Amino acid sequence: MEHFSKLTYRVSEEWGQLPEGWTFKQVAGVAVDSQDRVYVFNRSPHPVIVLDREGRFLTSWREGLFKTPHGISIGPDDSIYLVDAGNHTVKKFTPEGELLQTLGAEDRPGEEGQPFNKPTDVALSPSGEIYVSDGYGNSRVHKFSPDGALLLSWGTPGDGPGQFNLPHSVWVDRHGRIYVADRENNRIQLFTSQGEFLTQWTDFLRPTDIFIDAEEKVYVAELQHRVSILNLEGELLARLGGGKSHAPGEFVAPHAVWTDSRGDLYVGEVLEGQRIQKFIRMT
Repeated sequence: MEHFSKLTYRVSEEWGQLPEGWTFKQVAGVAVDSQDRVYVFNRSPHPVIVLDREGRFLTSWREGLFKTPHGISIGPDDSIYLVDAGNHTVKKFTPEGELLQTLGAEDRPGEEGQPFNKPTDVALSPSGEIYVSDGYGNSRVHKFSPDGALLLSWGTPGDGPGQFNLPHSVWVDRHGRIYVADRENNRIQLFTSQGEFLTQWTDFLRPTDIFIDAEEKVYVAELQHRVSILNLEGELLARLGGGKSHAPGEFVAPHAVWTDSRGDLYVGEVLEGQRIQKFIRMT
């Protein structure tokens, strides 16, 4: 495990207790609400599993609803936003699983860059706009009003500024800048709220998820076996993992990343990873 500066973690082995016979399968998304409840969005018969920060099972909901769980985000009111790549929708729920809003048409992929064609992730701006990375069938990012009206879309296939090769995750910082994990171009692109290209960060290995915490640290899950932590200038602060391994504290295929109120880090894995790990922040 690599470390830079004084940012260090200890893996919490055996974190996450499930009812007998349950397993996590592919953990596509993870998010933590204001009460430090951990929502694990995974491709098992129990797609939304809720644990407390100690890893104790609390509840699960909406079994049978999702085709391909992918991205998750949580709003300031603890609303849960879930991206289903398999049925081309983004759905908003209460923390108890009551459906509040649906973006996209069920089982109908958008045509010619319209929302959605196998979307990947969702994020909220400080003023409540909803951003969706529309990554497998489209090379787009879409911006919606809080009530679901489409305001803006941008992106075309390619590797130039503002182009994407599988936009896999999206995040919005408190200054309103948009971060997009451009997975197959091995970079993160930054944009204004109007979709204007600002800059790009490189030195990633297929970035899959972005999360920015209250201290403005940027966490990036990378499918090629590691998690990077940066500041808002794109400077590397720490890096976890690096070698493909099922060993505790290492990774096979990181796909999801989030932190709780104490700075502890949660990383979900897909492909043959199929687990979630908790890293306790030491410094």
